[in-house]
Amino acid sequence: MRHFDKVLRRFNYLVRAYLSLSMLTRTFLLIGALFLFSFTEKETVWVAIGDSITYLNDHPDETGNRVTKGYLSRVVDQLPNLRYINQGHNGWKSTDIANKIEDLGLLKADVYTVFLGTNDWWGGRPVGNIDDYKNNTGTSSVFGSFRIIINKIRQLNGEAKIVLITPMQRNDFVYLADASNNAHGSYKAKNGQSLEAFANAVIAIGKLENIPVIDLYHDPLLDLEHMVNFKRLKDPRTGKYQNYRYPAFTNIPFDPKNDEYPYPLKAVNITYDGLHPSDKGNEIIAKKVINAFRQAGVAQ
Repeated sequence: MRHFDKVLRRFNYLVRAYLSLSMLTRTFLLIGALFLFSFTEKETVWVAIGDSITYLNDHPDETGNRVTKGYLSRVVDQLPNLRYINQGHNGWKSTDIANKIEDLGLLKADVYTVFLGTNDWWGGRPVGNIDDYKNNTGTSSVFGSFRIIINKIRQLNGEAKIVLITPMQRNDFVYLADASNNAHGSYKAKNGQSLEAFANAVIAIGKLENIPVIDLYHDPLLDLEHMVNFKRLKDPRTGKYQNYRYPAFTNIPFDPKNDEYPYPLKAVNITYDGLHPSDKGNEIIAKKVINAFRQAGVAQ
């Protein structure tokens, strides 16, 4: 109660002091306050459209807490006037995003990133060609799906900045919670298509539309050799576990029902499971997003 009385007395003193000033002085103080307020930096809203790599930013428990901070959070840590909205959808392809584009609740924002393609590759979706994009042929191809996504963004805000992100290379993926959910890496084709073709599709769209592209696929820091430190597998000759480096482990069988999880903590490098970025991987991605935003004039 005494503290409240003290605060009230101080407030009354300030009011009396202000009222005792001349009208001209009060006017200058008010103008100064309004001037300072006008230079307060406006919040910039960023909508991040993506798959599990984006989704996991807000679900570290689903990484077995191997990830402490995703790339979205790392970006806004460095750009404090930026606020992100996570539109990452676990396991989704660009075709899923395009098919459900009106149901996602996408909001008007200042900047959008689109980080898709790895699930399209593994899911066997046709990459298509640039004419599918130009002619807006629909979700039968990845090129067509990206056209729908970009059209929607421009409908929401024709002045918004857009940044495209290619899929990363990926090594043998083994899901931490269920080893039966696994997939070979991008070192070999899936359904006759390379993952690089999907990355090149994103690059081609960016070139056509004059949209900045963050090319993760061709970045030497993110190549197959750096995805994991090793894969722990049984030696087929002895049955004893051994740590195999890439590419040696690509020829060693893995039995998800009977073998140990092949990526212990010491195996974690750019990814924690062969596919999804670790803290180290997310930091690399975040730096590239920050640089792209600054070059696009989104943030300082």
